[in-house]
Amino acid sequence: MTNNWWMILLVAVPLLAQAPVKTGLQFSDFYLHDPFIVAHKESKTYYLYNGAGPRQLGGQRAGVVTYKSKDMLHWDGPYKVFEVPDGLWAAPGEGVWAPEVHLYKGKYYLLATLHNSKTPLPYADEEKLPMYNGKKAKPHMRGTQIFVADTPDGPFVPLGNSPAPPADLMTLDGTLFVENGVPYMVYAHEWIQVLDGTIEAVPLKADLSAHTGAPFLLFKASEAPWVAGQAKKPGEVPTYVTDGPCFYRTKKGKLLMLWSSYRDGLYVETLAYSTSGKLRGPWKQGEVLVGNDSGHGMLFESFDGKLMMVLHQPFRQARGKLFEMEDTGDTLKVKRQIVE
Repeated sequence: MTNNWWMILLVAVPLLAQAPVKTGLQFSDFYLHDPFIVAHKESKTYYLYNGAGPRQLGGQRAGVVTYKSKDMLHWDGPYKVFEVPDGLWAAPGEGVWAPEVHLYKGKYYLLATLHNSKTPLPYADEEKLPMYNGKKAKPHMRGTQIFVADTPDGPFVPLGNSPAPPADLMTLDGTLFVENGVPYMVYAHEWIQVLDGTIEAVPLKADLSAHTGAPFLLFKASEAPWVAGQAKKPGEVPTYVTDGPCFYRTKKGKLLMLWSSYRDGLYVETLAYSTSGKLRGPWKQGEVLVGNDSGHGMLFESFDGKLMMVLHQPFRQARGKLFEMEDTGDTLKVKRQIVE
């Protein structure tokens, strides 16, 4: 197939029509799950990315929208930047999770988790399948695909036709991490397939078009001393969730990772620490950073040099919450909450 196969796909998909845009929105005005903010220095504009379903986009396809702001308090949007095209491995209408946009080698790369519930994936034992919504949850195709555009406004087009991690793994929430010039996708391996969810990494080609080696384990969810296994009835197999990895290197050079799981049935944002300062760790688990059914956070620097964190809270019917953070050199602390 031609290397420009994605151009063929785009012919089958109408040009992105802008959804109705509203101005002066605040976080309380719209649902926001798995938020990701890019501070675009050239335009002094904050881009907030969020997954969008077919209903929101006014059609049969899920995608990604962005909201724009100059002050992080008032937002204009949504602007459509991506729709799942025909011909991709994923089902166009099954949703897009955890969109992230990273500037890498002069282009903007969208990492987004897509799904195909009609394509089953392997699992170890029927008796060990976890329960979800009253039924046994069988693994199906889910993974983070990479897309590219020249600007943060998109439109983003696919790199290849497969998730970046191996397609037989049920994965989500991929993020980009570059170490010694080598790009990696770091992602959550879904608890539905492995019961004890993990954070794993896989090396990528220099152009991010595919993985180049085998995945390797960073840690399991159950390694966090406070984490709670999700077993709602006696006899059910307990499961442990990993979500939303995000990296940060402190002013002393220590490598930290934000990630999310559950404590006492509620979502939390937590920290892990690489004791070697490198991606392969070993990783040591810290305490909960933000509780109260909050999580899937990410960090960015504001235009006036403040370290910020955005996350969603609560898990269902979620809204965005914004915090100013403190880098102590050894860890991160919440300095103050900007948006309640």
